[in-house]
Amino acid sequence: MTPIPLNRRQFLSTTLAAAAATSLAGLTSARAAEGEVAAPAEVFQRKIKLGVVGNGGRGSWIARLFKQHGGYELHAVADYFPEVADQCGAALGVDPARRFATLSGIKRLLESGVEAVALELPPYFFPEYATLAVAAGMHVYMAKPVAADVPGALKILAAAKQATTQQRCFMVDYQMPTDPVNREIYQRISAPGFGRISQLQTTGIVEGGFGDPPKTGNLESRLRHLIWVNDIAMGCDYIGNYDIHGIDAGLWVAGQRPVAAAGGSRICRPNPHGDSHDVCSVVFEYADGLVHNHFGVVAKGQITSELSCRVYGATGNALLNYWGKSQVHTADDAFAGTVENLYEAGAEHRRLLQKCHRGTF
Repeated sequence: MTPIPLNRRQFLSTTLAAAAATSLAGLTSARAAEGEVAAPAEVFQRKIKLGVVGNGGRGSWIARLFKQHGGYELHAVADYFPEVADQCGAALGVDPARRFATLSGIKRLLESGVEAVALELPPYFFPEYATLAVAAGMHVYMAKPVAADVPGALKILAAAKQATTQQRCFMVDYQMPTDPVNREIYQRISAPGFGRISQLQTTGIVEGGFGDPPKTGNLESRLRHLIWVNDIAMGCDYIGNYDIHGIDAGLWVAGQRPVAAAGGSRICRPNPHGDSHDVCSVVFEYADGLVHNHFGVVAKGQITSELSCRVYGATGNALLNYWGKSQVHTADDAFAGTVENLYEAGAEHRRLLQKCHRGTF
């Protein structure tokens, strides 16, 4: 396996993009965890008209969650592939006239009468689509990571600020801070008995990885089945799509954003066709001196997959997990619990933790 050359500027651009892409959502997560639980669907005076852009596996699943909630009307769908939009729209009862396709589908969806938009797409599209949605006065719910590069992440930050001035919700679907066990541990980490946080260690280990087939004559083949994760420009690298959950938990606990990052990365998967790096080691630097080490690896034959954040304080330590056991220990306190099915439950928790001025989102 041959290392892929990567200079410091290229690596900082990739890792800081990942940090920026999660920091907005991570800091928002702390506030969301303190928010009110949504009112039951029967108290809504009317339903919010929702459009879903990106109707593949998770996109169609997220759309069903909104429909089950009861506070939303699935008004329109859009996907690059017409057959995907039609299949999702038919399953959700969306009028065929409001099932849009191709790259211009987002514009027609925004003009169809929707009031809120859920974006479930490769990160490359998020900055442009989220900006369009906010400019059109929409509430925005979107997948992670928010962008594939630093300029895109900054564009998302600007869109989120604009949405706030318009009294619109702008939310990113990170799940670890929504889990009840992780939230309980967060509260105990914040207590005086834990002491000042001295170090964070975040980990992303995945067995197998994502399929990376040979490229074809155009990009269409890279837009399906998460294949785009293998292409940096399209998917923000493996650190942005998988490891980012652990990093997001670290930023949530730290309550601040890193100011710099340095490290190394390489491609180790056999027969790669995309340019995403699947092994990385990063040190994030914070203004107050907090030490944050991140390790990520994607390979077959791993003992177990892991998405975690270890927290070390002056008088305590804690482990936050995407699945499995989360726990905290101090001299006079201990708590542990099991995080279950967060890939699905996290989206539901996120929906319940946020309250909007015109309903829930």
